[in-house]
Amino acid sequence: MLGFLIIGVVAVTSANAVDVAKPNILWILVEDMSAHFSCYGEKAISTPNLDQLAIEGMLFSRAFVTGPICSISRSAMITGMYQTSIGAQHHRSGRGTIKINLPQNVVPVPTLFQQAGYYTSNGAFPQLNKGKTDYNFEFKQNIYDGNDWSLRKKNQPFFAQIQLHGGKYREGKNWSELVQKELGQPTDPNSPLLKLPPYYPNDPIIRKDWADYLDTIRLTDKQLGQILDRLKKENILDNTIIFFWTDHGISHARGKQFLYEEGIRVPLVIRGPKVAANKVRDDLIEHIDIAASSLAFAGIPIPKSMQGKNIFANDYKPREFVYSARDRADETVEHMRAVRSNEFKYIRNYLNERPHLQPNGYKDGKKILIRMKELFDQGKLDPIQSQIYAAKRPKEELYDLRNDPWEIKNLASDENYAAELKRHRKALADWEIAINDLGKIPESEAQYDSDMEAYLGPKKGASKNAILLKNIEQMKQWAKEGK
Repeated sequence: MLGFLIIGVVAVTSANAVDVAKPNILWILVEDMSAHFSCYGEKAISTPNLDQLAIEGMLFSRAFVTGPICSISRSAMITGMYQTSIGAQHHRSGRGTIKINLPQNVVPVPTLFQQAGYYTSNGAFPQLNKGKTDYNFEFKQNIYDGNDWSLRKKNQPFFAQIQLHGGKYREGKNWSELVQKELGQPTDPNSPLLKLPPYYPNDPIIRKDWADYLDTIRLTDKQLGQILDRLKKENILDNTIIFFWTDHGISHARGKQFLYEEGIRVPLVIRGPKVAANKVRDDLIEHIDIAASSLAFAGIPIPKSMQGKNIFANDYKPREFVYSARDRADETVEHMRAVRSNEFKYIRNYLNERPHLQPNGYKDGKKILIRMKELFDQGKLDPIQSQIYAAKRPKEELYDLRNDPWEIKNLASDENYAAELKRHRKALADWEIAINDLGKIPESEAQYDSDMEAYLGPKKGASKNAILLKNIEQMKQWAKEGK
């Protein structure tokens, strides 16, 4: 169910005649946010700017990232490749003395745009400084000509990215002041319209955190409106194709870092010339498809090796499955894969002997995780909410998304779903072979140590470094035990 009426499918037309042979391409990329916008059915807040963008463009109800962590998602995004195919599957990898280089046939998307005569930029909102990259491979900084498209030559088309801080805002020290300044009244955590997923307890601290998260969406929507106003002021809105999406889902207990819907399902709205308006597409989309589609809109040949697809091509065939992968995040070693069809989700836990919620310095310090653990220790979580504290995980998980959208009941051992289990298991195995999944090979200890040496440091402080060192030791111990 969507928060606006679908009146019909019409083509977006400009008030003025424009040359759309080489349209501007604008990626608006938001951090740590799921599809909790009113045009996606959220009731507790309103998001008028994205709602309007969806009315003027196309909303995708089933868009997914290929990895639920920023650097792996962004590495895939900027290449149009699965991160597992290019050696970029480990979060913040290649930052130490041992570097990671792209395969020779993989060229970052901004370079392809530059070669076609486009001005390329990457800026953080409001484009006053360099935008986030966070790629897990070596790349030349000059793939971006600047931070803002305003420095391009006259009549030169641009490929631009604008990075929005999104869900990360609520982690800042001055969050309350920012809300008051930009939004006025914060979202009421006690509002009956604020609905928590059933795997989270109806606890005041959890509700407050969720309300803060919804306010980051309100702030993001306001910033989107400011970007659209700039495009209108510069009279380039009608020749700019806008892609709005997020790098992964909400940073919560079962969201970011996990392959459940909360971690990998993201909003995606596209608006511009050549894009039908007021239309919803329900087919399965991977975020690497944005790379291929952007090149196609600009008339730039899509590399044959690119795994993303042009979802607007005349001969486009909807995907039967979408795939996502989770490997090491910071110091925490992991190896999970997922395949999703229209009706089912299959998750393969390769390191199932380890706890479901492995120790991780980044997540364990979040107040939501601290509160969840307190409630678990006090026996105040029900069996569903306690699942994340299991000492081991099942090797396989299968969920019927039609009847279990929250992915609570694992059907992998249910004989009634044996056919679907077999179908999805085979789809995942075939995909791992087809894309040459490099995650099948454990990360070398030398690579791990190199990245951990870069990860540790005086900036984190003694207490945080102590936690990380303890977790690193635990990872190595489990590896020795064959877990």
